[in-house]
Amino acid sequence: MDWDKLRIFHAVADAGSLTHAGDVLHLSQSAVSRQIRALEESLNTTLFHRHARGLILTEQGELLFDATKSMNRRLEAASARIRDSEEEVFGELRVTTTTGFGTLWLAPRLPKLYELYPDIKIDLMLEERVLDLPMREADVAIRMKEPSQADLIRKRLMNIRMRLYATEEYLATRPPLDKIEEISGHRLICQALSSTQVSAGSTLIHHLLSHEVQSIFTVNNYFGVLQGVINNLGVGVLPDYVTEDFPHLVRCLPELESGEVPVFLAYPEELRQSRRIMAFRDFVQDEIFAHRKSMRDLSEKTASSA
Repeated sequence: MDWDKLRIFHAVADAGSLTHAGDVLHLSQSAVSRQIRALEESLNTTLFHRHARGLILTEQGELLFDATKSMNRRLEAASARIRDSEEEVFGELRVTTTTGFGTLWLAPRLPKLYELYPDIKIDLMLEERVLDLPMREADVAIRMKEPSQADLIRKRLMNIRMRLYATEEYLATRPPLDKIEEISGHRLICQALSSTQVSAGSTLIHHLLSHEVQSIFTVNNYFGVLQGVINNLGVGVLPDYVTEDFPHLVRCLPELESGEVPVFLAYPEELRQSRRIMAFRDFVQDEIFAHRKSMRDLSEKTASSA
């Protein structure tokens, strides 16, 4: 079916008039009329009832108009995505990251992104499985290790460490926890060693368990670990970035922590010029900078009060 004839048909059906459609299309009324007749002949049907006040779609015309409306919406959406990569920030951005980082750090900060770009639509996919960015399973990823996939632009955002935290309420009702050997008198909340997690976290957990921990509560993500900690269930192994949003948590055994875990942002090379990608990347970098400053201020405040 001739795309140009369908475009002219859609304009006529939308305007209800050959003259008005011609004005929109910058064509003469006779040129528009010829194209409609040719389309009707190719389909061997009548698409419009003609009367003095304009044109009314026939049943067959309604069916075709439904199809062209759908086509037009999809073309407009495609056009919007193309313009977005060059001019404005709007449309869908599919972001993938781990459940812990997505729920505890990223999601609470997204209102600021929507304030800056109210027309953007974030599809946040939280899972430990590494999605294939070159195959466009997602547009951008934040991961706790450097991506190994080819044809990706990658940027190191920050380093994190796993540490021990508990609430003052929990610690007030339990034996002292001044040295690692005393962890045996406390309930340890952590990810199960069989769960997908960074090796630095599992190494720290192995070390803790070697000190005869009697009571353990395991969850398969850090959001669950945090819920156990803030509900006074025990001492939890958590990434250090949670302390900014949960300042009432008390760090236990300050000399004990995991090795550094790098956090990377990555996206396909072909999306280098996407305004959505650039806006999201710059937003995350700004929030990381603010996070680091907050952590430094907190550390200095803790040191001065000690």
